[in-house]
Amino acid sequence: MAFRLRLVPEKTNINFFGYAGITFGGSVVLLVLSVVAVLTLGLNFGIDFRGGTTIRTESSQPLDVGAYRTALVPLNLGDVAITEVFDPGFGPDRNVAEVRLQAQGEDESISQATIDSMLSALQAVDPAVTFESVESVGPKVSGELIWSAAASVLLAMGGILIYVWVRFEWQFALGGLVALAHDVGLTLGLWAVLQLKFDLTIIAALLTILGYSINDSVVVFDRVRENLRKFNVMPLVEVLNLSANETLSRTIMTAGTTLLALTALLIFGGDVIRGFVFAMTWGVIVGTYSSVYIAKNVVLMLGVKRDWSKTDPRTVGRYADVETK
Repeated sequence: MAFRLRLVPEKTNINFFGYAGITFGGSVVLLVLSVVAVLTLGLNFGIDFRGGTTIRTESSQPLDVGAYRTALVPLNLGDVAITEVFDPGFGPDRNVAEVRLQAQGEDESISQATIDSMLSALQAVDPAVTFESVESVGPKVSGELIWSAAASVLLAMGGILIYVWVRFEWQFALGGLVALAHDVGLTLGLWAVLQLKFDLTIIAALLTILGYSINDSVVVFDRVRENLRKFNVMPLVEVLNLSANETLSRTIMTAGTTLLALTALLIFGGDVIRGFVFAMTWGVIVGTYSSVYIAKNVVLMLGVKRDWSKTDPRTVGRYADVETK
């Protein structure tokens, strides 16, 4: 007999609505607290959203990002991010890095004196380093990026709302939308409380989280619709519970394998992608939670009809005479 790994029993009978006051109510409280944290504490915007300068360096010697960062600390430049640039076309004697620092006062561009002091500090740890280009992002551009980022998240949520509405029914669409708002809200709240850097990579993580979360919800919704046709007199709460239990193994396997990969990246991926990976890790956790405890609770509160207009005639024919509890 072939060995099959099971993270959960083949058949489960968990009452996911038994503690709705704690699970759903607690999530509502956390979401409200997250909004309050964002409004009061604010987000720790990175260079992308605050404006700043990007300097491209090049050296014939191997780069030591840690040494670069340490050399710039005495200059009190504020938020500084240093990343090594990899390109297959670079030879062993061409080592390129990008140094990004926040806007210095109200100036659109960094002063020449600051550039010279940075170059001198870096040459103290790498005499071969040179500045190949210096580009500044002014407050106007960074402000436009903030609005573009917010619009991208809202448009993604709107597109998902329309898709689920067309694919299922409006009750499922609202359930999925509330779950997505829950995921985004708790992520923003965590970033506000911990004052983690919030930049374009976190926006990319949020968009990825939206796709992951709704994918998990759609799997459950599809099983709910199937069971509503099959058990057409079973109470809605029991249908939702049955559907969640039938897809539980898939949910845990998907979240578990994703978290394994993210954990490895979180530990060994380095500083450059750590913010993105942490956001994804948190997003997978809250996205899985919202698919199980948030989206279905909203559907239960709204109720769904049993006389489906969007049906597969073959499926209806199979279950037309089945009325089981």
